[in-house]
Amino acid sequence: MNISRLPKALLVLLLLTANMVFAQKDLLQTAANKAALASSLVQAEQWIKYPAYADRLAWDQYGGVNRPTIIKEGERYLQYDWKVVKATDYLAFERTGSRTAMENPFGSNNTALANLVLAELVEGKGRFLDQIINGVWQLCDMSSWVLSAHLPVQKSRRSLQELDEQLIDLTSGDMGSFLAWVHHFLAKEFDKVNPVIAARIRQEINKRILLPYTQRNDMWWQALQDKPGQMVNNWNPWCNFNVLTCFLLMEKDKEKLTAAVYKTMVSTDQFINYTKDDGACEEGPSYWGHAAGKMYDYLQLLKYATGDKIDIFNHPKIKNMGEYIARSYIGNGWVVNFADASAKGGGNAGLVYRYGKAVQSAEMMDFAAYLNKRDAESILEGRDLFRAFESFWSTREINSREAKTSSSAYTWYPQTEFCYMRAGDVFFAAKGGYNNESHNHNDVGSFMYYFKGKPFLIDAGVGTYTKFTFSSQRYTIWTMQSDYHNLPKVNGFSQPNGAQFKSRNASFNPTNMAFNLDIANAYPADARIKNWWMRYVLAADGSLSLTEQFEINNPAIPNEINFLSAIAADSIAPGILLLKNGEAAVKMVFDSKDFVFSQQPVDINDMRLTRVWGKAVYRISLKAKSLQPKGSYAFKFIPQ
Repeated sequence: MNISRLPKALLVLLLLTANMVFAQKDLLQTAANKAALASSLVQAEQWIKYPAYADRLAWDQYGGVNRPTIIKEGERYLQYDWKVVKATDYLAFERTGSRTAMENPFGSNNTALANLVLAELVEGKGRFLDQIINGVWQLCDMSSWVLSAHLPVQKSRRSLQELDEQLIDLTSGDMGSFLAWVHHFLAKEFDKVNPVIAARIRQEINKRILLPYTQRNDMWWQALQDKPGQMVNNWNPWCNFNVLTCFLLMEKDKEKLTAAVYKTMVSTDQFINYTKDDGACEEGPSYWGHAAGKMYDYLQLLKYATGDKIDIFNHPKIKNMGEYIARSYIGNGWVVNFADASAKGGGNAGLVYRYGKAVQSAEMMDFAAYLNKRDAESILEGRDLFRAFESFWSTREINSREAKTSSSAYTWYPQTEFCYMRAGDVFFAAKGGYNNESHNHNDVGSFMYYFKGKPFLIDAGVGTYTKFTFSSQRYTIWTMQSDYHNLPKVNGFSQPNGAQFKSRNASFNPTNMAFNLDIANAYPADARIKNWWMRYVLAADGSLSLTEQFEINNPAIPNEINFLSAIAADSIAPGILLLKNGEAAVKMVFDSKDFVFSQQPVDINDMRLTRVWGKAVYRISLKAKSLQPKGSYAFKFIPQ
């Protein structure tokens, strides 16, 4: 529950009882059982909101002002040379760790095909049909639509498609739903050329999506096997949305359709159940669009397909999950990027607006107007045709909203343990949680500090994905390690990964804008930490006071406090560092009697990180001058 808008008189009671709140489970199954679903499902011709291909007047109106841009984008691919995704492109993942060898040609083809299809739909002259047929045929000829990085969950654990096993991953689901829409709109046009084209689409969707989803309950993202402690992340709503689309558009047998749709409801409920009541996305804003955002798409599609009878948008948790994206925006393009999220972004304006309208959140709709004004976002949504079709109407409405970002003084997520605070031009965020979150970094207790829309103390995010990113070697990557977050190295120990390594007694007091937590349990038992309290207090002038109070049994190695900075620090006096980022500056103050200061540049040669941070970030290390079994450290960050 997002408590930032509650009267202060209720806050103390809510903070005391936050951990006693029991969430309502299985919202979709509560909304409708299988019998109710069967009676609610309507025929595709009735629930689909978009005009038929042959209705040219309707498409002229539907495309509106976006029509010339869409046609121009499609024209770029009229002579496109379709790329072959070679076996060695797949094998590159297990040979060198490269994902892009396979993903780049595959993605290029998919982008071309999506632009061609949209152009043909809005123009309707048949000019793009031959290239669409080429793209569809090439796609159907591929042995797999699954990414090379995702194929190793096969029994063989290899990155070439097995002959007797069909998986559904993010992109195979995307391609299934994409082709299902292409078939819906263009099957009759394909039949005029050769009926085998549409028949091939039906065959491939049935083989790659409908049958495996019906027959299997063991794909990890389905979360249907009731494994204790199982993580349920963005894969769940993303894949279930695609599966739902395929069944709604392709399955003609009512009994099979009902069973499949209900199965997606049971599965998607697991994602909603897994998400905390406060609605925070533990994967970060970069993943929100395919976590809560894709859950929104799923819920909206289900609502359409049941004549508005299955609708859970009025549930507070669903609204909290949406408003997280508006609250996590810092300003000037920066976002709160815990976990693998990028520090740059904000969200998809159309998606944020549609979600906000569904849950009646003025905050989300106004934020969407801000994003739309900032980015002048295109109607094009890549291979996600549902979002493209929905964007046609939402972009017409967005400009009627006042463009503004959230101005909330604070947001506290008591279950996820994220805390955001604002004071003037300062934005502060910190986290508790545990070290087995989705897209986890070992970062319990870490924080970030921005001033005048500029980053100072940061989370670096994640580099380009390779085979190591989601492997047993993940925590050999520096961006994942606690030593490269704003955290202490205690008695020679860093934070390890694992669900047992977590915060204790995290709390937020809005009266004095203070966030407190004990991070002792985030370290291994060998560190011998009895307690390590972190207390963050943000003053009205934007200055941040950080107090770290600790007790260690028989320490053997001096503590070291690390801070990750977007810019190099200048030591201007003993115990005083100046960090200057453009016209903004922050003074960092500590007791020079306690620490020896050093600074190391962290060189960046990864394109994904370079686009955000440039060629380097900087680690400020303060090493304690003495061993202390008990004590406290004080730091202050003062905007200049």
